[in-house]
Amino acid sequence: MSLQSGWEAVIGLEIHTQLATQSKIFSGAATAFGAEPNKQACAVDLGLPGVLPVLNAEAVRMAALFGLAIGAEVALESTFDRKNYFYPDLPKGYQISQLAQPIVRGGTVVINVGEGDKAVQKTINLTRAHLEEDAGKSLHEDFAGMTGIDLNRAGTPLIEIVSEPEMSSSAEAVAYARKIHAMVQYLGICDGNMQEGSFRVDANISVRRRGDPQLGTRTEVKNVNSFRFLERAIDYEITRQIELIEEGGTVQQQTRLYDPDKDETRMMRTKEAADDYRYFPDPDLLPVVIAPETLMAWKAGLPELPDAKAARYQAEYGLSAYDAAVLTSTKETAAYFEQTLAAMGSAGDAKLCANWVSGILAAQLNKASLDTTHSLVRAEALGQLLLRVADSTLSNKLAKDVFDAMWAGEGEPDAIIEARGLKQITDHSVIEAMVDAILAEHPDKVAEYRGGKDKLFGFFVGLVMKAAKGKANPQQLNEVLNVRLGPCGAGD
Repeated sequence: MSLQSGWEAVIGLEIHTQLATQSKIFSGAATAFGAEPNKQACAVDLGLPGVLPVLNAEAVRMAALFGLAIGAEVALESTFDRKNYFYPDLPKGYQISQLAQPIVRGGTVVINVGEGDKAVQKTINLTRAHLEEDAGKSLHEDFAGMTGIDLNRAGTPLIEIVSEPEMSSSAEAVAYARKIHAMVQYLGICDGNMQEGSFRVDANISVRRRGDPQLGTRTEVKNVNSFRFLERAIDYEITRQIELIEEGGTVQQQTRLYDPDKDETRMMRTKEAADDYRYFPDPDLLPVVIAPETLMAWKAGLPELPDAKAARYQAEYGLSAYDAAVLTSTKETAAYFEQTLAAMGSAGDAKLCANWVSGILAAQLNKASLDTTHSLVRAEALGQLLLRVADSTLSNKLAKDVFDAMWAGEGEPDAIIEARGLKQITDHSVIEAMVDAILAEHPDKVAEYRGGKDKLFGFFVGLVMKAAKGKANPQQLNEVLNVRLGPCGAGD
C-alpha cells in the first residue's frame, strides 16, 4: 500500500518458530501435530506439584544454529526466566522463557523488496532470538458455548525471533518474514507449516509524521498465520491508526487480532509491558553453557543458506540475481530446480530450467494452491520435458501443451509427445516448402511487407504455424522467412 501523505509506518516483527524436536523443551512428551486433545501432555507440561523441567539439548543446538546463520552473537551462557501471567491454556501460571540472558543477540538478514530490476535490497537488524516453551491452545468450537483447552502444544520448544523496528511497509515485513521462514527450513530446525502453527508472526505497528524522530504508540497484531494475512493486517492497522489520529483520537497500546473474513483487526486486550509479567530467574533451571568447541563444530556444519545458494547460482549457472533469489526463496524450490537440471544431464540448461520452475511451474502451483513439494509434475519428469526443448523436439509452446498433459496425469513427456504427434518440424526443406506456399498465396501482403509494413512478418509466421499445426521450429521458421522476404522496406 502507499502511505497517506505526510505519514510513515514503523514495523517490527516477533516470529514464533516451533523447533523440529521429537520431544518438548522441558519434558519427554511428543511434539507431533494432530494428536487427540491432551494426549501429548505429561505431568511436567501440566505443571503438577513436585515435577521438575529437564532441558532438551537439541532445542539449544537448533537455537544456536539460527544465531550462527544470521551472524549473531550466540551466548556461551544463557539463562531461563519465568514470565508470569494467568490464562486458561497456561497450566503452570507462568511460561519459561529467556529475558535477561537470551541465547542469541543481534544478527542481520538481507531482504529483497520488489521484483526484477526494480527489486531493492535492505538489511534488517535483529534484536534477539530466545528459547521458550509454547502455551496450550484454547478451542472455542463445538463446546456448547464453552471453551475447551488442549495442552498438547504446552511445552513445545520455540525460538522467538525479534527484529528491530526497521520495516516501513507491509511489503518489507512480508519479505523479512519469508526470509526467516526460508532460513529456518534450510537449517532444518522448523518445518515452517503456518497452517499448523509452526511459524506464527506477531506484528508491532506504529505510525508517525514523516521525519518525526519520536516513535508512535504501537499495537501488536498477534498470531498471523499466513504471509497474505500479514500483509493485509499491517495495511489495515496502518490505515486505522492514521485515520484515528487525523480524526483527533489517540492510538492505545493494544494487542489485536486479525479477522481475515472481515479483513480487519480488532482489540483482544490492552498491551502489557515487561513489568506486568513479573519476570524472575527460573529457580529450577541451571544456566545453559555451550562449550566454544561445540559452537565451532555447529558452525562448521551449517548447510548452504539461501543467500549463499543464490550467489552460487549466479556464479555457476549465470542466472540473474532475481532468478537466483526466486529459486532459493524456499528450500523445496531450490531442490526442485537442482533435480530438474540434474535430470537434463550434460544437456542441462540452467536458464531454461529457471524460466520453467519460476514461471510456468510456479503459476500452475499457485493456481492449484500447492507448494513445490506437492507438484503434480516431478522434477525428473520436467527435466525430461526440457530435454525435448533443448534438442528441438518441441518448441516452448508445444512443451507447454505437454506440461499441461503431464499435470493432468497423462504420463511421461516422451509418451505424450508420441501419442499426440507433437514432435517439432525441424527439417529445413519442409519448412522452406511451407513458407514458399504461404508467400505464394499472399503476393499482395509480400509486396506490402517489402514496402515497409514490418508488422506483416508476424502475419506470415502465424500462417505458417497454423499450416504446421504449431510444430514448425520457430527459430528456423524466422530464418527462412527472413531469407525469402528479404529486408523490410526494400521493395521488389
